[in-house]
Amino acid sequence: MKQTLSRKDSFFIGSMLFGILFGAGNLIFPVHMGQEAGASIWSANLGFLLTAIGFPFLSIMAIGLSGGKGVFHLANRVTKPFAYFFTVALYLVIGPFFAMPRLATTSFEIAFAPYLSDSMKAPMLAIYSLIFFGLSYVLSKKPGKLIDIIGKYINPAFLFVLGLVLLLVLINPLAPVSGATIGEAYQAAPFMKGFLEGYNTLDVLAGLAFGIVVITALKQKGITQPKSLAIEMTKSGLIAMGLMGLIYTLLAYAGTTSLGGFDISENGGIALGQITAHYLGAMGSIILALIVFLGCFKTCIGLTTACSETFNELFPSKSYGFYLIVFSILPAIIANVGLTQIIQLSIPVLMFIYPLAIVLVLLGIASAWLPLSTKVYRSVIVFTLLAAIVDGLNATPALIHDLAPVQGLINFAAKVLPFFELGMGWILPALIGLVVGLVWQQFDKSTS
Repeated sequence: MKQTLSRKDSFFIGSMLFGILFGAGNLIFPVHMGQEAGASIWSANLGFLLTAIGFPFLSIMAIGLSGGKGVFHLANRVTKPFAYFFTVALYLVIGPFFAMPRLATTSFEIAFAPYLSDSMKAPMLAIYSLIFFGLSYVLSKKPGKLIDIIGKYINPAFLFVLGLVLLLVLINPLAPVSGATIGEAYQAAPFMKGFLEGYNTLDVLAGLAFGIVVITALKQKGITQPKSLAIEMTKSGLIAMGLMGLIYTLLAYAGTTSLGGFDISENGGIALGQITAHYLGAMGSIILALIVFLGCFKTCIGLTTACSETFNELFPSKSYGFYLIVFSILPAIIANVGLTQIIQLSIPVLMFIYPLAIVLVLLGIASAWLPLSTKVYRSVIVFTLLAAIVDGLNATPALIHDLAPVQGLINFAAKVLPFFELGMGWILPALIGLVVGLVWQQFDKSTS
């Protein structure tokens, strides 16, 4: 049996991986980062690429190396309760709480908001959300070939229009990068700030959630051996991540150069609409808006289906249809908070869950070469969890952040944890947890 893909099949899997991961956040966050980072964009972009394409690629690898049975199987190496907690939290974040509402609000911001008065935006967003998720619900009952058809034609069309805009930006930038004002958040450590901005794409979580899709596709092509799976995932992943990295960098550059013609926007959706209108005019903006809408809508159907199927597997007492209704109503309500507010609300949650996802991914990959027992997994996760809680609290709104007990925890962590002020306070605890786990594992071996 063959254990190597043809170039055509590798490109197909890579394209599929790109389609799975490239959603609304992939468009808006690099642009906004470019506007805020200014002349420091290249350092910020490097950090962004590490979390936006590097770790997502590793998360897919972790699923493959762990046996290709999905995120629950990987998290189950800690404990079964943790596997339930982490899987549920992951799918709620990439599903109804943040990613799905963001799909609706991003497409609304680009397609309709520029043509509405401020007083009309809120009621029209409510109507748009009902239609968007209502249609998604209907089509998610029997998605059939819809996702494949849209993906086959919409992704190339979208990339063509976006590529045209980015080419025009390169040829005729509104202003040079070197003269752009550096925002306050990017003055001290632009690389680390960009690293944290990469969290917003949600792609590490998406990689864990949808890595099984890539594994299944490879197995259908005849790739079954673990080593071959890892090699072919690497090849296909390089295609997807290379394309995403190029687009991210050009979008960030477009954001920075746009400061020559526009003020910093509230979010990247607004900025992208302004940039497109400048270079392509009204007709170009309409075309991009249509393609972004269809792309977001396609992704929404996929997420609605994936979340419903996962919860039906975890909690089979309720039917797939029940979860389909829940995962259509929740994002329709949350979308009305607005894109900027959704982004702000998601930050504390991402600061909490991302460290857990990253260490779980790294442990999953390391386990392919090192004999890591559940003791190591548990120790690393426990130490990381404690620090991640404080990282999350540090990113909460003032209503929670300024409470005396919370301030006490934050002040203590700031004194004892390196990189805490940069949002990376979990690194040292994770390393301590690794050492403790390895010692614990070795001690049990020597006493058994």
